[in-house]
Amino acid sequence: MEGGQQQGVVKHVLLAKFKDDVSPEKAEELIRGYAALVPLIEPMKAFHWGKDVSIQNKHQGFTHVFESTFENVEGIAEYVSHPVHVEFSSNFLPALEKVIVIDYKPTPA
Repeated sequence: MEGGQQQGVVKHVLLAKFKDDVSPEKAEELIRGYAALVPLIEPMKAFHWGKDVSIQNKHQGFTHVFESTFENVEGIAEYVSHPVHVEFSSNFLPALEKVIVIDYKPTPA
């Protein structure tokens, strides 16, 4: 990105499908761990998550959405390499069967 395009709020979206052998309790524990990153990683400003409730049946097997908010692209880079995130990811990612990550800059309607 050039010319200051890296500045401004960036959303970090992770779409996930937990493996079949991951219990609901284990999934909930992992999700709580994800939410607990917010006060530990300064550039991470907010975290929201939810389960698919669409009636369109176009989820392609993905069941959960996790969205984190950062002040800028550099904040995501700091988050990804932060030791607390690296440790969390080493527990979270093996529990997932499928994952997609997209970072985007919201644009006004």
